[in-house]
Amino acid sequence: MYIHTDQSRRVFLRRAAQLSVAGVAAPLVGSLGIASEAAAATADDYKALVCVFLYGGNDYANTLPPYDDANYDLYRAARPGLAINRDQLAGSVLHPANDLGGRQYALNPALLPLRPLFDQGKLAVVLNVGALVQPTTKSQFQAKSVPLPPQLFSHYDQQGYFQRCSPEASPSGWGGRMGDLFAASNGNATLTCINASGNAVFLSGQSTIPYTVSPRGPAALLQDSPSLFGSTVAGTALRQIMSSAGQSVFASEHAKVSKHALEINAAVTAALTNAPPSTFTLFPSGNPLADQLKMVARLIAVSSELGAKRQVFFVSLNGFDLHDGMPTKHPLLLAQVAAAMRAFYDTTVQLGVAEKVTSFTASEFGRSLVGNDDGSDHGWGSIHFIVGGAVRGQQIYGKPPAVGANTNDDVDSGRLIPTTSIDQYAATLANWFGVSAGNLTGVLPNLSNFNPSSWNVGFL
Repeated sequence: MYIHTDQSRRVFLRRAAQLSVAGVAAPLVGSLGIASEAAAATADDYKALVCVFLYGGNDYANTLPPYDDANYDLYRAARPGLAINRDQLAGSVLHPANDLGGRQYALNPALLPLRPLFDQGKLAVVLNVGALVQPTTKSQFQAKSVPLPPQLFSHYDQQGYFQRCSPEASPSGWGGRMGDLFAASNGNATLTCINASGNAVFLSGQSTIPYTVSPRGPAALLQDSPSLFGSTVAGTALRQIMSSAGQSVFASEHAKVSKHALEINAAVTAALTNAPPSTFTLFPSGNPLADQLKMVARLIAVSSELGAKRQVFFVSLNGFDLHDGMPTKHPLLLAQVAAAMRAFYDTTVQLGVAEKVTSFTASEFGRSLVGNDDGSDHGWGSIHFIVGGAVRGQQIYGKPPAVGANTNDDVDSGRLIPTTSIDQYAATLANWFGVSAGNLTGVLPNLSNFNPSSWNVGFL
């Protein structure tokens, strides 16, 4: 069967892109990002967004416990085996600049390294963020009278929903769709969306494909060795074969991709080598999230050398699915988050780019307020932190939910019905990043289901 050359070329590129999204040969196939055609926005300055994804569903109630007497007592009654003692919270009470109607909150003591950033106005908190198709009340949820996100309370489905903010089968994420708009502004479109933690749909766009790095740097062909099986001749020959065009359209496209992958690897590696190592001494060792954020900081430090104007990064930490062992395991995880995010922010200050870099937390859902012995179950709404020099911090945004089980604000067991959608949370970040009002619904299709006056939550 004859296949038209142009058609077969498009099929090859599409299949290769799908391989990249699946995490197959990411360092090589991921370089197909050079094919980005998006030119819907321009950027003259530098800005970066850094998504910190907490896999497993972070427990909102012990991350930001209520501290005022009435609500602390309700919190304690709902989870007697999990609640943090009130005297342990005394040193981490937040004093926001905005009025919460008498409500008070405290950081989990493990998050104390972030407290100074809140007080300095560089950290904001958003309450009860979660997956919504449109604004939803408890009565609407119970009557099933409004569309709901698919497979609520499922890790896999809700991880995908948070990262996509679009129909279930969409192959792209909202980070990647932002990348589509700005890729043409970058000196190299491949370096628009960068994943430092493995595969994630968040950074996959319609034309932009994530570039993958490890905490050690870009993965190099032959591990950057000039030889193959001890032979420099064989190593040189392999590189020539990979980047030499053949007679077929597939061989030609493969050669272009391979050649570009080798060139990008060399450029990124050389730029990172020139980054001043003394700038990155604040990051703690033995912390996988800190290792990833250190690599992001190094890439930001050389962004001008690599011609980048807009970049979206993705890092992550696993382990938050705490059906048991929460009193001991959760503080350890939060301590890693606090140490890593604080070191990252302080490093951006050293680099002189704190106003240009915003990091934000994400997680597939919160957890139930009611515990099950020494853990909690899958939930819905959760709380999130935003950190950066441009953040309108020392404020707690969103509607404080009622504390308890089976209130008007939860579906059962303290599983909160979100009052701020992921789309609104993401739109606030996208607006700061430079996405125009006209392009917001293209990046976040469900946003049109919400009142435009609520699209910007206000933390940036």
